[in-house]
Amino acid sequence: MTSISDLREQFLQHLEQSVVQREPAGLYAPVHYILQLGGKRLRPLLTLMSAQMYGVTIKDALPAATAVEIFHNFTLLHDDIMDAAPLRRGQQTVHEKWDVNTGILSGDAMLILAYQQFNGYAPQTFYELHQLFSRTALEVCEGQQYDVEFETRDDVSIPEYLNMIKLKTSVLVGCALQMGAIVAGKDTAEQEKIYNYGIQLGMAFQLMDDYLDTYGDPATFGKEVGGDIRENKKTYLYLTAIENPQAAAALKALFAIDHTTQSEDQIAEKKETAARLFKSSGAANKTLGAIEDYTQQALQTIHTLNVSNANKDALTQFSRELMSRIS
Repeated sequence: MTSISDLREQFLQHLEQSVVQREPAGLYAPVHYILQLGGKRLRPLLTLMSAQMYGVTIKDALPAATAVEIFHNFTLLHDDIMDAAPLRRGQQTVHEKWDVNTGILSGDAMLILAYQQFNGYAPQTFYELHQLFSRTALEVCEGQQYDVEFETRDDVSIPEYLNMIKLKTSVLVGCALQMGAIVAGKDTAEQEKIYNYGIQLGMAFQLMDDYLDTYGDPATFGKEVGGDIRENKKTYLYLTAIENPQAAAALKALFAIDHTTQSEDQIAEKKETAARLFKSSGAANKTLGAIEDYTQQALQTIHTLNVSNANKDALTQFSRELMSRIS
């Protein structure tokens, strides 16, 4: 299998060639801006890895990989508007650099650009990719809506939360991997197996992201550390912490405060208090345990795939490296 660094380089070259500057600049400049902010490029890399494992060339899978990356960044652009987030990957968000209206319209354009990437595929491949992509796009919207609703609910359950992050994050990881299998012409049974691996990996990845939102290094996290606490998001950390009676009352009171009424000093104190309660309640360790559980499920699913042992080993190594952000 081609090395991750080489896959990333080939993908970035294709991305630059695929999304060209055009007029009106006010519409397309923000598109280029967010696509060039960097990031792990996890989802397109998974599409390329999947396709290559199943025997097709990277070139065959590049349009599908580009579609998933453009779509992912479209969701980030609109999420940032909804969250009023100031930073994305350590840089100004699009709505901060331009304005909200520009962010909405440029995001809409990105969704259309993502779908256009499928136009060069043969009819059956196009149909399968389009069906999967459309289903996934709607599920991501459903997950985002649940995420918004949970901010003002005080009765969110852990199963509800896990379903929300599955829809908001994991299904796109599964989609990215399944698209590689579709491009390679694999049957539905094999597609389902690689999709399930993506779901499990995506769950571990999102739970890790939640953990790092509270305990991550601001220099490397790329977003506002404590942003979930600011926004009163009912994360796995919060939901497991309030199961502890000694932490529940204080956390519920803390998360009932509208952050728009608080000063930055008050929000900083809120973040520190919540982080301390997450640890003292045992929620921090339980979250790390859940991350490990989902990671192990993903690694076990790799062994069921109909690919060579060398490819299984490469995918296992990639998975372990991806999940090593917590030291």
